[in-house]
Amino acid sequence: MRAPALLLTLALLGPGVALAQSAGEVERCFQNPAACASGGGGAAPAPVHTPAPPVATRQAPAPDYATVLNSSEADRKKIQESLRTLDKYNGPIDGNLQSEATVKAIADWQKGRGTAAVGKLTPPEATQLNAEAARAPIRRIEPPAQAAAPAPTAQPSNADQLKALQARLAERRKAAEPKANAAAQALIADLKAYVAADGKGVAGDQFAAFAKWYADNKTAGRSFGAITPAIDDYGDAKAGAATTAEVKFETKQGTSTYNQCLMFAWIEGRPRKNAQTFSCDDVAAAEKWKTDQTLKSAWR
Repeated sequence: MRAPALLLTLALLGPGVALAQSAGEVERCFQNPAACASGGGGAAPAPVHTPAPPVATRQAPAPDYATVLNSSEADRKKIQESLRTLDKYNGPIDGNLQSEATVKAIADWQKGRGTAAVGKLTPPEATQLNAEAARAPIRRIEPPAQAAAPAPTAQPSNADQLKALQARLAERRKAAEPKANAAAQALIADLKAYVAADGKGVAGDQFAAFAKWYADNKTAGRSFGAITPAIDDYGDAKAGAATTAEVKFETKQGTSTYNQCLMFAWIEGRPRKNAQTFSCDDVAAAEKWKTDQTLKSAWR
């Protein structure tokens, strides 16, 4: 009779207790009444909450800049052309996306779009850049205005130029003739004096080669006749006024007459300086002397 009475007592408890207690708890109370809450309405023990394991946070992948930087040269050049079309770049189209000018241009374009101005492009950005450039209107560059070209002037013919050159040379020689003739006549006077003195005088002292030539002719039994000069060149040199003159000597041996020619070159002075004598056939030696003296011709 005790068990039914206990069940009846539990059944009469409030609905909250009846709902809170499961059949297992009723059985437990039946087996061990002392373990149940006294007063018929004890609260059930609070449930133990086990914390849920933390959810791993998934990080966003790093931007892919390498694909564009390592793309083909044609693709890299196209990016530079697109930047130029959008007035962001005015450097060379060389495919170098890491040059200072190209990096700055890319950063300016990114800044204008409100994205991070890193100066490098991801593949989607490269596609967007090229598409934006393709949509840009084509601007017509007008050539700068140029003044009307002057009417071409008639060029003088070669014959006219030659005549003009000859006229200038004649005018220059005319101005130099008095000094050149005076220098040549002074030389002729010294040469005649040397011949008249039978190999003595300043001509032989100043022109050693002439003195030897004269001695050789005397040894050969030749006598001397007319001596006539012809000026070869005249002008200013580094050491003074320079003269070169061809002098023709008439020599005789028996009934035979010989015409011989010597080239005399000297710098005017008292005595003459840098005096040299050459055969008239030795043109190269005479020209070298002029070069060595830096002669600026007023005769040719």
